[in-house]
Amino acid sequence: MIVDQIKKDLTEILEKLKISSEKLSLEHPLRQAQGDYSTNIAMRKPRRKRSRSGIDFPLDLANKIVNSWRSSGLPKYVAKIQVAKPGFINIWLKNEVLISEIEKVLKEKKKYGSSNLGKGKTVVIDYSSPNIARPFGIGHLRSTVIGQAIYNLYQFLGYKTVGVNHLGDWGTQFGKLIVAIKKWHQGEVRGLTIDKLEKLYVKFHQEAAKKPELEDEARAWFKKLEDKDSEARKIWRACVEISLKEFKRIYELLGVEIDYSLGESFYEDKVMVVIEKAKRKQVAVESEGALVIKFPELNFPPAMLLKSDGATTYEARDLACIAYRKKRWQPALFIYEVGIDQKLHFQQTFAAAVKLGLGQLEQFVHVAHGLIQFEGGKMSTRAGKIVHLEEVLNEAVKRAQKLSEKRQKKIAQVVGVGAVKYFDLMHHPSTDIVFDWEKMFVLEGNSASYLQYTYARCRSVLKKSPIAIPDRIHIHDPVSDEEVALLRTIYKFPEVVSEAGESYAPNLVCNFLFDLAQKYNLFYNRQPILKAGNPELVEGRLALTSAVSQIIKNGLYLLGIEAPERM
Repeated sequence: MIVDQIKKDLTEILEKLKISSEKLSLEHPLRQAQGDYSTNIAMRKPRRKRSRSGIDFPLDLANKIVNSWRSSGLPKYVAKIQVAKPGFINIWLKNEVLISEIEKVLKEKKKYGSSNLGKGKTVVIDYSSPNIARPFGIGHLRSTVIGQAIYNLYQFLGYKTVGVNHLGDWGTQFGKLIVAIKKWHQGEVRGLTIDKLEKLYVKFHQEAAKKPELEDEARAWFKKLEDKDSEARKIWRACVEISLKEFKRIYELLGVEIDYSLGESFYEDKVMVVIEKAKRKQVAVESEGALVIKFPELNFPPAMLLKSDGATTYEARDLACIAYRKKRWQPALFIYEVGIDQKLHFQQTFAAAVKLGLGQLEQFVHVAHGLIQFEGGKMSTRAGKIVHLEEVLNEAVKRAQKLSEKRQKKIAQVVGVGAVKYFDLMHHPSTDIVFDWEKMFVLEGNSASYLQYTYARCRSVLKKSPIAIPDRIHIHDPVSDEEVALLRTIYKFPEVVSEAGESYAPNLVCNFLFDLAQKYNLFYNRQPILKAGNPELVEGRLALTSAVSQIIKNGLYLLGIEAPERM
């Protein structure tokens, strides 16, 4: 990437001047008139009174750095550098460097923006993780689409990526379901559906509010399930089979495929190994009949591994899960895309994993997403307040069908599902979202529909072209402000991809694509392309169009969204 070369060259100048480059960072100025890159390295040094050398103020130091760089000879890719108050160093790239980036896009095609940053490293990404016996709710959308986007980003950055769907198929919730099925479905598994299971789960909580002793029954039945009671196992297996069939259908609708689906029950025979290790290392201690790990140094409440009745806990199973993943894949990073309400749980789990020697704290990352809310407020399965994801997707496809010229169902599905995914991904993962149908399909604003429309527009222009675009193009200086704006945007894509991966923020890709699409549509509306007259001008503008279409397609791929050839 160009940014890496600038950092390398500027670091050499700083070392020559005996200035630390530790805090060197480069940013893109908000206004094009301020250059392509800017650094505030001269302002990172503490302010002091002016010394005899006269270089203690940031502005003086910035001038000293720039003068040294000029006297050493500016790199061939730099057009000019300038100092701006109160001490910024602004850098402009040469047009031929930006044009060569267009050639790179046309040559690398679907690989443009990718890198070998993660070569030789593995990341395990835990995402989606719906609960068995409950329909796929809109609340599960965030973990699924954000997790898939992070998976795509890391794969694009050269990492070996392992996606794991950690299904919630174990725990006291199944004791509750067994009680509900026995009491209100005659103990029969025949005739059960995902919707009936959800209603039974809601009914249990309604009844337990009046009869708290039902909670004790539920705990007792989960203990029977762990002890391999035949009746408990039969009901549990039926719930799992019904749910997996339903999840498969929803994942196909979303266009999501996760490498491994391993439920909590998969770690049933592995939990005691971790618990015994915790005892042996004296990490775990008894407390009121339960087995816990304490964190006095972190001021966290204890994490329970075994309940007083001997049943295992969610924390214990998560630690067994980490131990399994470490042994099988040896990941450099364990990434968990799970809701923000699980923040304390993961703080405890990661700290416990470090105590058990399963990794360093910096290897564990919790990408905590906010809530999706409707006007009615927060959703709750227990209270029966849940919006099913399938209902939302079906409604999105219906709305998208109105946007399609020929109302083809295939295009409507791509646009509809893409709109739902993008509306989620355009927000930072940590923010709460208020679901808004109007914003989701706006064709003049930040939406998947707008990006897909722009991509289809580019493809339409290219299909009408009587000439093919060669890998090497013959553009000299751009002749319009709109072309300059595109050239000074396109080269940033690899940087955005890298930053989005490193900060676990797919919304950065959304922001970039929206900005690029806006600039292309302004160019399209103001400048002729096929009728530009001059053959060289036509070729250059077609090359820009081709590059924009390729980057939009690559970016949408990273977001898990299809780019239709026509709308």
